Amino acid sequence: MSEQEVVKTIKKVMPTVVSIVITKHLEDLEKEIPPDLYPFLPGGPGGKKLNIPEYLIDKRGMVQVGGGSGFLVKDNGLILTNKHVIIDPKAEYTVITNNGDKFPAEIISRDPVNDVAIIKIKANKPLPKVTLGDAAKLDLGQSVIAIGNALGIFKNTVSLGIVSGLSRSITAQADPKSPPQELRGLIQTDAAINHGNSGGPLMNMQGVAVGINAAIVFGAQNIGFAIPINAAKRDLADLEKYGRIRRPLLGIRYLTINENIKDKLRLPVDHGAVIVSEGPHEHGHGIIPKGPADSAGLKNKDIILSINGELITVEHSISDCLENKAVGEVVHLDILRGKKKIKAKVILAERK
Repeated sequence: MSEQEVVKTIKKVMPTVVSIVITKHLEDLEKEIPPDLYPFLPGGPGGKKLNIPEYLIDKRGMVQVGGGSGFLVKDNGLILTNKHVIIDPKAEYTVITNNGDKFPAEIISRDPVNDVAIIKIKANKPLPKVTLGDAAKLDLGQSVIAIGNALGIFKNTVSLGIVSGLSRSITAQADPKSPPQELRGLIQTDAAINHGNSGGPLMNMQGVAVGINAAIVFGAQNIGFAIPINAAKRDLADLEKYGRIRRPLLGIRYLTINENIKDKLRLPVDHGAVIVSEGPHEHGHGIIPKGPADSAGLKNKDIILSINGELITVEHSISDCLENKAVGEVVHLDILRGKKKIKAKVILAERK
């Protein structure tokens, strides 16, 4: 592809990319941050307050604490971004479009599984929107473009790279207070993904979105990841049909078996997922009470070997098996209970 064609593609997509500004009230920040972790002045809660220059605090006492990116997918103002960008329920979110217009953002829905969220702005005219593609058709080495608000400061940052890997899995953390989350099925790219352009689109050379920029690996050089756009397309379809994102729930806590877990728990197989308790507060049960697995008769320490004939392995987990399943769908499980193999039929519920 020629340089002129790349520039043309970027100009085509840029009007659909937005910046998301995250602000919080100064008093909330002072309550959340331990006083010994920031410079302080006399006064404020506990005799201390954040030493923030006055020009950074607006008339309502709001302070910008972060930023992210997103992109318009409907001309009525519907925007895709990362769930971790809009995760704080106490924060306010403002969308700034490519031409500088500002809108308060309404949070529509957050995907309970994937790092995907849908927000909306109200404009008095139809807005430009990006075309959504099919990440399943990506090839290794294919050229891609990442667009976003790099570091929360540099608007309209563009980086060019290739698809370096497919179906990657990483463990990521939105912030130090959040629990680590496993992200699976990711697109790996060497197109630079920085703090702030999370939530922006990963585009192919035709200007079609194939992913949502999501994460970088700290300490690694030029390794970024994007959520495949297919997950977001499914969320948008749910939103249109049900008014919310619906993801299926099996209703168990489990460990995917590898050699280490097999040896440690003295299991008879080297694949599958063993149902385990998360801690003493669960009273020794890895089954969510009255959930789908409970209703189907599954028990603690059962080993799920396969779902609908798909073998459960480290490379193909239960999450992968449920990725394209729908709420209310029946799945068939092969289970090892002690030394006996049994079958179970589970009706998937909605994850809350």
